[in-house]
Amino acid sequence: MIKILVTGSTGQLGLTLQEQAENFLDGSFDFKASEELDITKLKELEKIFQKGKYDFCINCAAYTNVEQAEKHPEEAFKVNAEGAKNLAAICKAHKATLIHISTDYVFDGEKETPYTVEDQPNPINEYGRSKLAGEKFIQQILPNHHIIRTSWLYSKKYGHNFYRTIVKKALAGKGLHITDAQKGCPTNTETLASFILEEIVLGKKPFGVYHFTDGKPMTWYEFAQYILEEKGLKGKVNLVLDSNYRTFAKRPKNSVLS
Repeated sequence: MIKILVTGSTGQLGLTLQEQAENFLDGSFDFKASEELDITKLKELEKIFQKGKYDFCINCAAYTNVEQAEKHPEEAFKVNAEGAKNLAAICKAHKATLIHISTDYVFDGEKETPYTVEDQPNPINEYGRSKLAGEKFIQQILPNHHIIRTSWLYSKKYGHNFYRTIVKKALAGKGLHITDAQKGCPTNTETLASFILEEIVLGKKPFGVYHFTDGKPMTWYEFAQYILEEKGLKGKVNLVLDSNYRTFAKRPKNSVLS
């Protein structure tokens, strides 16, 4: 029986993994919310790993507020870089494999075509820099790792994300002003969770960096159109293309992952 620790288990991906774990008969799971297990505290991690004897750690714990990371980079680096460093060190000490979730925001968005795993990262905001720093710590410390970069992650059931926000505002009859200044690949937590469990944990893929998305590039405006159509709300809400998207943090124009 494979023993799997999931950190940050009350986020949208963590909750999706909890749902899929019910039908995953090859492993036993230990789900830890960030309030239960703080990955920035090495002693807490050591205690948990000594007791759990895990084969895998799926790290869903992250500081993901891009705007706040720009204003308070030390908080983002504490979780996304130092936390990842701690997990790498603990996994190495306990001979566990680390599966770490990273982001399209490690790239600057200037490339015309989709980013491959061979492309050189060049983040343009503090969130992206903190996530890249975490990747580098893992690569330096722990050979047994899978770093999975994903983009525009959303769950239809859990958390605060673009999909659920569009549906909520549309049902409330609120007008939607959405930008087309960015292009990426929306990724459902259900397909990412399945990839992690079926292809990484059971599939025993080679260690290293992976890009995983649902594979269909679109702008935020196009994604909003898709959501409204899927939910039968098209024509029932005023969707406005807003090219003057105002944001404190710089964001990559193209973050399509190959």
